[in-house]
Amino acid sequence: MNKSSIRKKILKLRKKKYSKNLSIDLIKLSKFLDKKRFTSKIIGGYYPFNYELNILNILEKFEKKNYIISLPKISKNNQMDFFSWSFKEPLKINKYGIPETTSNKKIYPNILLIPLVGFDDQLNRLGYGGGYYDRYLSKAQDKRRIIKIGVGFSFQKIKNIPINKYDKKLDCIITEREIIE
Repeated sequence: MNKSSIRKKILKLRKKKYSKNLSIDLIKLSKFLDKKRFTSKIIGGYYPFNYELNILNILEKFEKKNYIISLPKISKNNQMDFFSWSFKEPLKINKYGIPETTSNKKIYPNILLIPLVGFDDQLNRLGYGGGYYDRYLSKAQDKRRIIKIGVGFSFQKIKNIPINKYDKKLDCIITEREIIE
């Protein structure tokens, strides 16, 4: 199967099986991050959209633990960057219908929570096909070490994700059931 047909199949399944009651375990995620020993704690999150696993409660708990939270914004040239955000601040809807921060304070996360369409045991991810995260990681990883954490539901796992030279492997994947390292 090619990426496009896998993506279509999983998105249909995600819509059918989606549950607001499924979430990731903050304790497991915190233990994973503690092993990485960061000097700064800047998290790049995402605002859940299109039946993605909702991580807002996780971001809120990290904010209370004095992590700096950021959300992505897409620029006119189809580049993605992260901008600071707090739960006290407003959001606006972008051209894709996704809420994004109104902040213009660009920051550079060292921890990225990346939404997944699909994933495999080899830490490969399948996104929506726009390449936003792969492009961002290509430019950002030259400047700093980034822990890339894929976030999705366990039913989004498939045996093998077809990959190409532009695809960036994750450091771990977290679902409502497990962490794959």
